[in-house]
Amino acid sequence: MNHWQHINEHICRVTGVQVRGGRDAIGGGCINQASHLRGEGRDFFVKFNTAAQAEMFVAEAEGLREVAATKTVRVPEPVCWGVAGDTAYLVLEYLEFGRGGKGALLGAHVAALHRVTRAEFGWRRDNTIGATPQINTPCADWIVFWREHRLGFQLKLAQRNGWGGEVQRLGEQLLVRLDGLFDGYRPRPSLLHGDLWSGNHGYLADGTPVVFDPAVYFGDREADLAMTELFGGFGTEFYAAYCAAWPLDAGYATRKTLYNLYHILNHANLFGGGYAQQALRMIRQLLSELR
Repeated sequence: MNHWQHINEHICRVTGVQVRGGRDAIGGGCINQASHLRGEGRDFFVKFNTAAQAEMFVAEAEGLREVAATKTVRVPEPVCWGVAGDTAYLVLEYLEFGRGGKGALLGAHVAALHRVTRAEFGWRRDNTIGATPQINTPCADWIVFWREHRLGFQLKLAQRNGWGGEVQRLGEQLLVRLDGLFDGYRPRPSLLHGDLWSGNHGYLADGTPVVFDPAVYFGDREADLAMTELFGGFGTEFYAAYCAAWPLDAGYATRKTLYNLYHILNHANLFGGGYAQQALRMIRQLLSELR
């Protein structure tokens, strides 16, 4: 049995829908491969990778269900997931996206998502950010959580991957001085999408906003907002609606660089290129704010 036959049979067991051919590859992903499957009356979106990445898909499915349970922002429904031979897969409902959308509605929905809180930062399980492990061990102190499980974790990976030197030396200084970026600000543990860049959202034909490919955990909502600005932005309507629903602290203007440093270091660790130098510039900028 090839992996597609296995996936088709799994879909049928879960949904009752027969998938008989009709499979198109979908490009654009840099971590996983994806295909559009046509079933009898229902289509599916399938992500797949090596069997070693199976837990990544389990965590993604759990994250999507976590967000869906809040009834705030729309996400694709996880259908089934598993391993077929040397292939891990995740089957989601297939959503057809339109060309336009309501950025203001997305802003309001993301603010509502962030209103969902817990007592501690982190999540019930680890997941991934891209292909990198993301540690979500619960912690009552946000600064400790960010120092150990986010920025510190990426700095250790950077050193292991050959991006040490000045990045590591100045990064260690920043870790020690993180408290100075949080004077008078104590974030709540908000439910975050975790990987909220412009490529991870879209709009249905009726304008309903959808987010996907999450890396969820409970953290400072500013971390989600910062990433929306990192690769292209979400448009003025999004930010106006978000801030109307829940205004941001004045210190966000500085802390967004701290939060995006995590993602830039992750990109350096995953892809190399100029990301390490960008991370170094960000670290220097943050240290200059602490003088």
